[in-house]
Amino acid sequence: MANKNEIVKAEQTSLQPLENIENLIRVIRGKQVMLDRDLARLYGVETKRLNQQVQRNLERFPGDFMFQLSKEEVESLRSQFATSNDISRSQFATLNDGSDNLKSQFATSNKRGGQRYLPYAFTENGVAMLSGVLRSPQAISMNIQIMRAFNAMRHFIASNAQVFQRLEVMERNQLAMNASQAELSSHLAENDKKFEEVFRRLDEGTTTPKEAIFFEGKFFEARVLLEKIIKTATKRVIIIDGYIDAETFDMLDVRAKGVTADIYSDGEHKSLRDMHNAGKGKQPVNTHKWSKSSHDRWVIIDDTLYHCGHSVKDLGKKLSAIMKMDWNPDVVLNEVR
Repeated sequence: MANKNEIVKAEQTSLQPLENIENLIRVIRGKQVMLDRDLARLYGVETKRLNQQVQRNLERFPGDFMFQLSKEEVESLRSQFATSNDISRSQFATLNDGSDNLKSQFATSNKRGGQRYLPYAFTENGVAMLSGVLRSPQAISMNIQIMRAFNAMRHFIASNAQVFQRLEVMERNQLAMNASQAELSSHLAENDKKFEEVFRRLDEGTTTPKEAIFFEGKFFEARVLLEKIIKTATKRVIIIDGYIDAETFDMLDVRAKGVTADIYSDGEHKSLRDMHNAGKGKQPVNTHKWSKSSHDRWVIIDDTLYHCGHSVKDLGKKLSAIMKMDWNPDVVLNEVR
């Protein structure tokens, strides 16, 4: 088991600016993906080891989670790297820590007269699944950052799509109303207010739903919703779940400062708890062995009770749901204490 110094070192090594990770997200075959070599460098492991772990758990990585690039796709990426002079080159070099240069990533080799292996590309779901096969502290911490980078990219694209659509509508309206300058000015003013409302809603986000159903493979969407629910806590967050792992602890770190966090499970899980609490910047989490086991999973936010149809760490991996209950949460809590 990793000691405290190793854990702190992993946290410091893995922490990367969000924009650096975003620059490693590429669009291939119309999908946002990350390459195995980029992921291996972020996780602090050899590319060979990452791919070996994937091959040993191949049933977890269907075609929409991972695919191997063709020679044509590799050549296309090589030409992009050779002609690009933008800032992504220097940012990648920072992540690479001098061990290789960007161009050499797709260089061919004459060793044994053949070409180097064709890289694998991982979609967002594939990257999320990697956390289940790579369990080092650095890999776990970095995987959360990568998921946030995917979310930031998706949010940026969605936000700009809405803005572009609004601009097109506004332009058509201006052409239709150009006979009257007064009417045009009034129309522009009205559209400005609508833009402000769109941006305000984008900044604030939608309200937390009372219930949600997640279809198989919607792990990331479930994670985002759970973290959003946890962020609403002002006093306490309690998870009652018989199946927990390091991700369960990391999820609790999004809560506001001063909000307590407790986990009730089939054991105290001291090793997971101590490893998490020793991490730099981590908020402490208390763990308890329940007196009576619970078949269902529960999340308590202050005085609100949520019922989970799946373990918190696996919500969204299969068809599952989370629902807000009109019930006193202490009734459930006192039953398992």
